[in-house]
Amino acid sequence: MLFKNRVTEMLGVEVPVVQAPMGWIARAQLASAVSNAGGLGIIETSSGELDAIREEIKKMRTLTSKPFGVNIAQAFVRDPAIVQFVIDQGVKFVTTSAGSPERYTAQLKEAGLTVFHVVPSLAAALKAVECGVDGLIVEGGEGGGFKNPRDVSTMVLLPLVRSKVDVPIIAAGGFVDGKSMVAAFALGAEGVQLGTRMVSSKESPVHDNWKNAIVNAKETDTVFLNRFHSPALRALRTERTTRLEKTPDVNAMAEFGKARDLYFGGDMEAAIPLTGQVAGRIDSVRPVGEIIAEIREEFRSVVRGLARQYPG
Repeated sequence: MLFKNRVTEMLGVEVPVVQAPMGWIARAQLASAVSNAGGLGIIETSSGELDAIREEIKKMRTLTSKPFGVNIAQAFVRDPAIVQFVIDQGVKFVTTSAGSPERYTAQLKEAGLTVFHVVPSLAAALKAVECGVDGLIVEGGEGGGFKNPRDVSTMVLLPLVRSKVDVPIIAAGGFVDGKSMVAAFALGAEGVQLGTRMVSSKESPVHDNWKNAIVNAKETDTVFLNRFHSPALRALRTERTTRLEKTPDVNAMAEFGKARDLYFGGDMEAAIPLTGQVAGRIDSVRPVGEIIAEIREEFRSVVRGLARQYPG
C-alpha cells in the first residue's frame, strides 16, 4: 500500500511517520534511520547546542539523501536568531512547539519553509491556523514530554480539532504501530508522530537502562507532573518522579535534574525520564527500519481486514 496524502506530499516521504524532536536524542543517528526507513527524521534544537546541531545536520546529509526536518521548541530558545539559523541550514520542513505560533510562523513561511505547529488544545489549533501554519501536530496528553497542564486525550482532541480545521494533521500521543495509526487516520489525521517508540529503538542514542525501563513498563507506569505549573510533564515512574507527583506545589522543572546523566549515563534517578503511556505497549528494543516497515504492513492489514468485516 502506497501512502499518498497531504502529509506525504508536503514532507516528501513514503510513510507519514514523523519522529518526535526529543532534546539531545533527536540527532543524526536516530533521525537518519527514520528518514532512511521512509519516514521523516527530525533534528532537535531544544538542547540549545546550536553549534552541535549544525554539525548534526551536516552529518544527516552524509547519512541520508531523504527529507528531514528541524524543530524549534520556543520555550527553550536561547538564541534570538534561531529562525535564521534554521533557514541557513537549508531544511524545508520545520515544526514549532512550546510557544505561540505568532512568534516564528511568518518569518519561516517567508523563507519558503513548510511549518507545522504542535497544539494541545482546540484553541491553540485555531490560533495556529489563523497564523498561517501549513499543518498541525495535534498532541494528546498521554504522550511523553512537555505537556499542557490541562491535558486532553488524543481520542478526544484529534477528532475535535479535525472538525474545526482543514489543514493536514499529524497525530501525536499514544501511537506506536499500524493499528494505532489506522485509528489516527479514522479520527482525522494524515500522519503520526512517534516519540517513546523511537526513544526505545535500537538507533536511539540513550542508555540501555532507559530503553529497558520502557520495555518493562506497564501502561500505568507513567506520571503526570506539574499540573499546577507550566509546562506539565509526562514521565516514567521513578523514585524522583513519584516524589514530585506527591509534592504538586513544587515546580518539577526546577527539579528536573541532570539530563545527560540519565540519557547517556543510565542513572534513572538523575533526571526526569520523559516517556508516554504507550510505553506499556512496547515490549522490545528494535531497529527503526523494522518498526516503520511493520507499521506500514500492519496498517495495510488492518484496513483490509476492516473492509472485509464491514463491506460496502
